[in-house]
Amino acid sequence: MQKNIPFNVPFLTGKETEFFEQAIQKRKLSGNGEFTQRCQDWFQSQLGTNKTLLTTSCTDALELSALLINIEPGDEVIIPSYTFVSTANPFILRGAKVKFIDSRKDHPGIDEEAIEQLVTKKTKAIIPVHYAGVACDMGKILGIAKKHNLKVVEDAAQAVDSYYKGKPLGTLGQLGTFSFHETKNISCGEGGLLIVNDPDLATRSEILWEKGTNRAAFWRGEVDKYGWVDVGSSYLPSELTATVLWAQLERLKDIQKRRVEIYNIYFDSLSSLIEKGVQLPFIPQYATCNGHMFYLVCRSAEERSSLIAHLKSKEINAVFHYLSLHSSPFFKDKHDGRPLPYSDIYTDCLVRLPLYYTLTEEDQNLVIDEVLKFFAEWS
Repeated sequence: MQKNIPFNVPFLTGKETEFFEQAIQKRKLSGNGEFTQRCQDWFQSQLGTNKTLLTTSCTDALELSALLINIEPGDEVIIPSYTFVSTANPFILRGAKVKFIDSRKDHPGIDEEAIEQLVTKKTKAIIPVHYAGVACDMGKILGIAKKHNLKVVEDAAQAVDSYYKGKPLGTLGQLGTFSFHETKNISCGEGGLLIVNDPDLATRSEILWEKGTNRAAFWRGEVDKYGWVDVGSSYLPSELTATVLWAQLERLKDIQKRRVEIYNIYFDSLSSLIEKGVQLPFIPQYATCNGHMFYLVCRSAEERSSLIAHLKSKEINAVFHYLSLHSSPFFKDKHDGRPLPYSDIYTDCLVRLPLYYTLTEEDQNLVIDEVLKFFAEWS
């Protein structure tokens, strides 16, 4: 009997239940408890940054970022079109005008060379997205930001344990964000992290995170009472969520090693497709691979659809990815009309192959064989 090969299977270490029970026994289930602190301290130490705050999602971490850099109606923000809607929504909600930018020809990430021509007197921030965990050219982006006095918020949702010239992604802009959605390398079902690199934003970030109060400072004994001191919302995940994440962090090296192994097998086995004009992932010299995703870029939308259908007939679940935000139903009438051809190519032609910790050698070989068989027969 042929078995189904899913696109993603969330990895569980086996210790999640143990930590879950510990939290229940301590009767501390709301946010900012022992496991939240463990996770935050771990990231702060590993990233070497000023402050880290667990959030209920990467979307919430981006919303916190928009608040922290004081995005207001009329401000302009530069964002790649080929990304998830969560990259744009936090800034739209604050009243900003989003100016979408194209992807690179060799990679779905932001076209760094096209950023500066979009900068105006109203521009306030650049939001680079490290697609597939592969670093944008942060040297160029930070240089443009410094020249025009702009903020940089890294959407590093897919970029845990990935680097730019040896520096962890998420630590290069004023702020960075991670996702721990179940499709990410490490997961707690739904969750995120705000990375605060600018020390001037550290104190306020915690206040906004705690519903606009200084309650966290109160619990540390730094003030004798707490109250409402700023805007904010409830961005804290529960302790139960943090227990699952902590179990994952304990196994991060092992998880990453296995995912990169799977990625490398795909790349080596499918590299012959490059001669046919099929695009494989590109890792610039300044970047690293964290094994988040393996994708192909087909030569046409028809070819992509046929490949997905072929794999589905073999019970292999391969999927496309983002739909260009500049041409979305919500935004197409707001876009300034600039063509963003590479974003559209990735929208129409990119397909992601199954990649998860427990993917067996047998199953991966089956995926590879069926992909090669498809391109051998497709004309």
